[in-house]
Amino acid sequence: MTDGGAAPSPRGAAVGRRIGIGLMYGLWKPRVLGAWRVPASGPVILAVNHSHGIDGPMLMGTAPRPVHFLIKKEAFVGPLDPFLRGIGQLKVDRQAADRKAITDALGVLATGGVLGIFPEGTRGEGDFASLRAGLAYFAVRSGAPVVPVAVLGSTDRPSRFTPAVPRLRARIDVVFGDAFEAGDGSGRRTRKALDEATVRIQERLTAHLAQARRLTGR
Repeated sequence: MTDGGAAPSPRGAAVGRRIGIGLMYGLWKPRVLGAWRVPASGPVILAVNHSHGIDGPMLMGTAPRPVHFLIKKEAFVGPLDPFLRGIGQLKVDRQAADRKAITDALGVLATGGVLGIFPEGTRGEGDFASLRAGLAYFAVRSGAPVVPVAVLGSTDRPSRFTPAVPRLRARIDVVFGDAFEAGDGSGRRTRKALDEATVRIQERLTAHLAQARRLTGR
């Protein structure tokens, strides 16, 4: 379980979005497609593929609304801890049933906010090939629509000076897909219902990623 603390701040997330806009557009050249597909109000879950550490900040700076991301607790070290908390991000222990993180994430959705999730759980190929059940749980429990997001190009050409980030002024595509309901409409939250929702989500996310690649030529 995570340590205690205040609930994630919507105002903090708005500040985080402004910081993200400045950094992402200042250092790289994001091309954003389909941002209008994100509902303008009400709860929504952004399900993002994850192949590079820049993917989260890139989405924070390009999404049309402030985003509260579930971020692994290992990132909350040193001065990053108060900074990430201050901009409304959620610390999660991926190795345990983190009740504080679950409560905070559901709280974001209950108050009409935007929750950002890497459904693959950790950085990998970014192809949605292996999904964890967390996304299905939040979507079914809250009833919030899911918007698939593909971040493409972040791993294409690393910087010559700092391989951990993309080359400066590189083009990175952020493609938003159509919102969809993960549940079957019954409101059931049984293990079977969550397993079925996970399969449904994976099919939609994989299809969106393929479409985004065709659209961008990535």
